[in-house]
Amino acid sequence: MPAVIVDCAIYRDGRRTERPDDFSDALDEARASRDAFLWIGLHEPTEEEFDLVRDEFGLHPLAVEDALRAHQRPKLEVYDDSLFAVLKPVVYEPESDTVSADELMVFIGDSFVVTVRHGEGAPLAAVRRRLEAEPEVLKHGPTAVLYAVSDAVVDHYMDVSGELQLDLEELEAQVFAPSGGDSKNTAARIYTFKRQVLEFRRAAGPLTAPMARLAGAGVPFVHEHAQPFFRDVADHLTRANEQVEGLDRLLSDILSAHLAQMGVRQNDDMRKISAWAAMAAVPTMVAGVYGMNFDHMPELHWVWTYPAVVASMGCAVFGLHRLFKRRGWL
Repeated sequence: MPAVIVDCAIYRDGRRTERPDDFSDALDEARASRDAFLWIGLHEPTEEEFDLVRDEFGLHPLAVEDALRAHQRPKLEVYDDSLFAVLKPVVYEPESDTVSADELMVFIGDSFVVTVRHGEGAPLAAVRRRLEAEPEVLKHGPTAVLYAVSDAVVDHYMDVSGELQLDLEELEAQVFAPSGGDSKNTAARIYTFKRQVLEFRRAAGPLTAPMARLAGAGVPFVHEHAQPFFRDVADHLTRANEQVEGLDRLLSDILSAHLAQMGVRQNDDMRKISAWAAMAAVPTMVAGVYGMNFDHMPELHWVWTYPAVVASMGCAVFGLHRLFKRRGWL
């Protein structure tokens, strides 16, 4: 069995039976039994490694190409022999406050499930263990696996949106702090945050249509009684999308408020500069008058001319200072 296969097992009546040495024979065995199916999990297979899986399960070439190349939007496609779903789990890194998206492809068909994972952020071992602990769910076959994987991905969306909400509250407190923080760093952090929200929206937004389709009737290879479960996943997804849209709107408002604060601070600075310039202009003007070399300036010969001029300049500057202070310019 290729090393790229992370796990491979046959499930009968919702219970794991054995790990086959040859999945080709295991698929025939599962199809021979009406209550069994084969689940194979792969991690970042190459084209050569995936060839055997493609041939044995009869997977459509277009779906195989998407599964190998990755970088796909969330979608649901129906082919003659299989159903192909693409999901994008998101990963939140608390150390760097960043969001990244991996990719997860699910093929379901006649008595088989093939999951293909790209990236390290969405391991399916926990989903498999949870399903194996609930045989009443797992006995519904490949549909149960598709539901469990979708439910796990969407539930993690809710967790990540909660973490982003906490980060946004910290950012909001920083922007509206009395000091205002470092304007350049704050603006850069807001922009970076918007990039993280955009990454989230690219993963969660396009998944709405596939979940709505699975929640409806008439989807091949999906158990007829699974619609309520997929509707529940679709409801959680809608809530996650609403939360991330709210985050995006609030970020735009915070950015606008930050820019307005910067404008107000710049106006304050300009008023202060203008006030000090006006106070400096008065003594400069008086000194400039007395610096002219005119012969006929009567006050030049007065005894108290110098202290009187200096006092008048000081009074004028003091009066302007009090005026600007009352008006809030200083």
